[in-house]
Order: sequence, then structure tokens, then C-alpha cells
Amino acid sequence: MASAIEVRNLRKVFDGMPALDGVSLAVPTGAVYGLVGPNGCGKSTLVSHLCGVMRPTSGDVFVLGEKVFENPSVKAHIACVPSEPYVIGSESADGMADFYRAVFPGFDLARYFALEKHFEVDHKKPLRKLSRGMRAQAAIWLALSIRADVLLLDEPMDGIDPLARRRMWRLVLDDVAERGLTVLVTSHNLRELEGVCDHLGIMDKGAMREEIDLSQPSEGVAKVQVVLPEGVALPAGLNVIRKSNEGRVLTLLVRGSADEVREALAALRPSYLEVLPLSLEERFICELGGDDDGIM
Repeated sequence: MASAIEVRNLRKVFDGMPALDGVSLAVPTGAVYGLVGPNGCGKSTLVSHLCGVMRPTSGDVFVLGEKVFENPSVKAHIACVPSEPYVIGSESADGMADFYRAVFPGFDLARYFALEKHFEVDHKKPLRKLSRGMRAQAAIWLALSIRADVLLLDEPMDGIDPLARRRMWRLVLDDVAERGLTVLVTSHNLRELEGVCDHLGIMDKGAMREEIDLSQPSEGVAKVQVVLPEGVALPAGLNVIRKSNEGRVLTLLVRGSADEVREALAALRPSYLEVLPLSLEERFICELGGDDDGIM
């Protein structure tokens, strides 16, 4: 599948200090790519390059097959929700919609009004007088009205309550399914991206540590729940990464294929045994072979 976003060996240096140090990544068209890492690792700086508002020190940034910096024709197809939503003066959401119509040829006013019912925003009140969460909702509302091909979300859900977050993600994922929208979303919290992303990139100290295709099964790791007979211990050869229990129900994260783990545990004649899908956090731990390093 072709990449809607491609970054090649990107470096950005401020006052002699690298904010981005040789970052490379590829986001397939129609993917939802989660970019995670601790605060200050370079996620927002990378998004600024993808928006085309920052010139690389070196390296290349391609969006929709073209270099994005100083390229208005490509920028017209990119919608961005920054961590601090952009507001002009005392404009309301409706005022910002007029501004977006002038800047983005694809801005769909009919869609803007159709989406209004999904947001809790007073569309005539100055955005600066709204809470952070309301401003974030307005930014997402405006971005979705552009009908862009690429949507960049930088910590987009900060300040938005859980129910509203669910609505926001449903709208974004509907566009992914219906129009093939490509999404890159940053977060310092893995759990925030659970059930949303099909690709994951992990950043630390201005560099990419790992890229994971979440649509592919995690090789060599299985998650199981099991209830063993009274007094029966786990096999000595079972390589358990994590273990928790609730009553007699053990939940295990184990090195080895699902079939191998199931066979080893089935030999103990458990009263219950089930192989479960891995969470995003568990995929992270398994792929990197360590803990969360402060990311979660």
C-alpha cells in the first residue's frame, strides 16, 4: 500500500540541540497511525513538519507524494489539530469556519452544519472564552469539515470528557472507513489510543525507537486466562512475562506461540482456558521487551 506520509531521516536542530534526530516513518494511505512518546520527545515538532510550517534542518518530509514545506497545493489537503488550537482574535466557531473556507478549497460548509449536533460547542461564542476541552472539540469539528485527505492530531483529546472523546473518535474513524482518510495522532498515553490505531510509532529523545503494524499478530507472545486445578502450579518451562490473578483466574502474558502455550496449559487439565487478544499496552511491552519507560 502506498504511503500517504513518508519521513526520511528528518533532523531539526534548535540552537545546536537536535529536537528531531534522524526520524524516519511511513504511514500507509487510509491508516490510523499512533505516535507515542513522553512529553518533549519531539512529537509536536514532527507534526509541525508534516503540516509544512517548519523547515527541516535536513531530511525529507513527503505528504501525498510531494514535499510539504512551502507547498500550498499539498497543504490544502491536510487538516491539522494542534495541541493548542489556533484561534483568530475573538472569532467564534462560525467565524473560524468562514476563515477555513477562504484557506481550504475543500471546506464543506454543509458538512460543518451537519456535524454541529455531535459537538457541545456554542458556535457563536468567542472560542477564547470557551474551556480548553470546548476549543479542542471546535478544532476537531473544523478539521473534519475540510474533508482533507490527511488529518494530523496532536494530543487532540486533552480536556475532552470521555463520552465526547468517544463521539470524536467515531466521527474520525467513520471518515477513515468511508473516504480512506489517513490519520496521524500523537499521544503520551498508550491507553488513549487503544482500539483506535492500526499502526504505532514510538518516539524517544527525538528519534524513532520502533514502528509496529498492529494489524499483524504479535509473533511469539500469547495472552491467556486459565483456572488451574487446586494445588497445580504453572509449568516450570513457561516463560511468563506478566501474571495477574482475580480469585483463581490467572491472566498470563507468555513468550511462545498461542498453540504452544495452549498445549502446555491444557496438559494440566484446567477447568477454564482461553487465549485472548493483546491490548495495545501489552503489544508495546512485547515488541520492545521492556516496560513502558514512562510513555503510558
